Amino acid sequence: MKISGFSFVRNGIKLYYPVVEAIKSILPICHEFVIAIGKGDEDDKSREMIEAIGDPKIRIIDTEWNEDYFKKGIINSIQTDIAMKECSGDWLFYVQADEVVHEKYLPIIKEACQLYLDDKRIEGLLFHYKHFWGDYNHIHGGHGWYPYEIRIVRNLPEIHSYQSAQSFRKFDFYDNPRQEKGTHKLNVALIPAFIYHYGWVRPPHLMQNKSKALNTVHWGKARAEEFYANAPKEFDYGPMKLLTKFKGTHPNVMKSMIETFDWGEKLSDKGIYNPYRKPHKHELLKYRLISLFEKTFLFGKHIGTFKNYYLKAIMK
Repeated sequence: MKISGFSFVRNGIKLYYPVVEAIKSILPICHEFVIAIGKGDEDDKSREMIEAIGDPKIRIIDTEWNEDYFKKGIINSIQTDIAMKECSGDWLFYVQADEVVHEKYLPIIKEACQLYLDDKRIEGLLFHYKHFWGDYNHIHGGHGWYPYEIRIVRNLPEIHSYQSAQSFRKFDFYDNPRQEKGTHKLNVALIPAFIYHYGWVRPPHLMQNKSKALNTVHWGKARAEEFYANAPKEFDYGPMKLLTKFKGTHPNVMKSMIETFDWGEKLSDKGIYNPYRKPHKHELLKYRLISLFEKTFLFGKHIGTFKNYYLKAIMK
């Protein structure tokens, strides 16, 4: 059995993505790791930093991002597919540039791949998620933050990255990542392993830069430039007291990044007064009540959130 890791990135180091940590976190159980690196700004060092990992299992594909696909995140799925279709393993393990796996889960993940290798009804493996916000000590557990997602799929030609590279589907024919016609959700097994998502942990000025980059590939460059021309230079994380305290340990590969945390004075339990900031979704009473209902009466099950899979098995 072989496991291929894969990902994509552009301006990752410049935008404070833990892309090196993401790769290193799953490399021990992969026989190869394929990453599509988009041509970014001259001052970005993503390619150099990934090369510096120095592992022969890593294979880089250099790409150019076509701005025609800067709409609804389609470019993200296209880049994901470029890397995925170059993989040779039985299972393909996807980590985005801001997703890291704790080393304690690697034996479980490898066991799951072996367990379901010959069970052809299982087309993908579903992971639990921890979404960090603002710093390394707070996580989102409320409504609207996806609790699970597919991160391992079989190496089948009909499986493609779906929508904005959040998930995967089987395609009868392939036209674009957001097509509904001719696509099928994957049959998956939920495994007892977590993805640690650090996409919302950055110094506030870099978080704003990352938000602009993310919105650029969803809105188009012109609209994003217009919006951020008058936007604040720093992202406002809002009141931290609305989040859940994280009491566990982080992956070992994150140690150096965590040690560089130096923006604590810009975070506050009550939030820092900012008359220009719109409330985040999790601050709104409607969503706070929905979250309370889910936790109290549904044992944490989310209602009405994106669920792009059919759950066929649960690994104990």
